[in-house]
Amino acid sequence: MYSARGLGPGRGDQSGEPALADLVLAVSRRLRRRWADGLAPWGLSPHQGRALRAVSHGDRLRLGDLAAELRIAPRSATEVVDALAELGLVVRVPDPSDRRATYVEVTEAGRRTDAEIIATRNADAETLFAHLSDADRTALERILHDLIDRADLVDAADTPR
Repeated sequence: MYSARGLGPGRGDQSGEPALADLVLAVSRRLRRRWADGLAPWGLSPHQGRALRAVSHGDRLRLGDLAAELRIAPRSATEVVDALAELGLVVRVPDPSDRRATYVEVTEAGRRTDAEIIATRNADAETLFAHLSDADRTALERILHDLIDRADLVDAADTPR
């Protein structure tokens, strides 16, 4: 059964079944692939899609804050913003209080594109999770939130001070 899911033997416990971490990673990889494929109609990469989502959440965002939110290098954030600006989805705006700083603002076209991407992603997620009962969805959501919270605690504990 596990080989049909693309998980090879020997990764899990003594039974030969995949370990829980392998299953989570397999689902994550598939979701990332679906996310990347879902962005294709707009010609966006996953980094660009995430950046557009982040900028669309507010009025504007500094490049450094965007890089931190996306957990990428500032230079990479600049490249992502360059690509989004070239598509007319964001614009750079000088910070009036700091001439060295630049804000990134979403354009109206960027807001429309972000809304379309969200609708497409939600429809895709509904297709993927449609077979789960309401109770299973609720349980999965609770478990995933717990895992995210736990991972944040572990990451914070591992961060040198």
